[in-house]
Amino acid sequence: MTAIPPLDPPARLLMGPGPISAYPSVLRAMSAPLVGQYDPFMTGAMSDTQELYRQVWATENDATLLVDGTSRAGIEAALVSLVRPGDRVLVPVFGRFGHLLAEIAERALAEVHRIEVEWGQVVPVSLIEEAILRVKPHVLALVQGDTSTTMNQPLDEVGAICERHGVLFYTDATASLGGNPFEADAWGVDAATAGLQKCLGGPSGSAPITLSDRAVEAIRSRKRIEAGIREEGDESASDFVRSNYFDLGMILDYWGPRRLNHHTEATSMLYAARECARVLLAEGRDAVIERHRLSGAAMLAGVEGLGLTVFGDVAHKMHNVVAVEIPDGVPGDAARGALLDDFGIEIGTSFGPLHGRVWRIGTMGYNARKDTVLTTLAALEAVLRRFGASVPAGGGVEAASEVYSGAAG
Repeated sequence: MTAIPPLDPPARLLMGPGPISAYPSVLRAMSAPLVGQYDPFMTGAMSDTQELYRQVWATENDATLLVDGTSRAGIEAALVSLVRPGDRVLVPVFGRFGHLLAEIAERALAEVHRIEVEWGQVVPVSLIEEAILRVKPHVLALVQGDTSTTMNQPLDEVGAICERHGVLFYTDATASLGGNPFEADAWGVDAATAGLQKCLGGPSGSAPITLSDRAVEAIRSRKRIEAGIREEGDESASDFVRSNYFDLGMILDYWGPRRLNHHTEATSMLYAARECARVLLAEGRDAVIERHRLSGAAMLAGVEGLGLTVFGDVAHKMHNVVAVEIPDGVPGDAARGALLDDFGIEIGTSFGPLHGRVWRIGTMGYNARKDTVLTTLAALEAVLRRFGASVPAGGGVEAASEVYSGAAG
């Protein structure tokens, strides 16, 4: 039998749409010793993490916690816990991840209604309100930042519209939280979920979530199963949450003062999530968002300085990722492979109608820095030249450097 060598991942600079290179202190936190799930240190770390994420989300919500699993686990927990079979759910779609929200709601047996706009655009708020009046949904499920298109959907007016019409407002902030403005309370968000692997600067595997009192009330109103026994008088399972693991009513009890057992908390991921939030708040939430804005602006200027065409409505682009059209005659996947093999830099392709048409380049978390932006642009220029593209010598690095110099001045 051939011996399997120790794990030794190659050095990579992750400059795609996520996952990204984690903050070193997050990786160190994950190597901390394990403790029992009811050890006072553990329960204290859970409480610390809740308070940290209240500040990250800009909320006073008591129900602010983690769902153990990737960002998609958080999405699923929110939707299956808020949505009963037959409930109407409205999903505005402007990229791949709107379709994901719709699919998860359909699996929860919701009556799903979609409104769609062309990829590369955001959904006008007027269109959302018109659809709410027409559909009369129980939940509006809306992505904030969709990395498939790089668009950042404005949310600041949506919560008031939902409250006016008695609609619960859920948003998926996986790709946007920490690198773009997010104001849970000020915007009237009822439920929001994210992941660590984008602007928060950690590994995939933990999903921060925050829930308003309205959302908690809706979740608590669902029928419950305790230890396999239904509540007395229940004859139908139609109102039970259609998942045990993702039942937020049970997860809230686990994170609440009674600490009722539901699952064994993913200790190392808790450490990671705690450190992601601590790092962000130590630097300053607004300062981190500005760092993402600046590096995103530098990367945008850099790819334009190389003569590349930017995809989509730049006025609504997320700070932390840009999509560029692959130049004619350049084999997209082969060029990405050369960037990875020769420079150790990863950038992304895209999905659906954009597959093979654009590259997506991320500047987020630990990698929202001047050195990573300039290194990526210099390497991209070399690869483009290798594959026959005519690009201005030093054009990308020079344009990005001017953005940074202007900010410093």
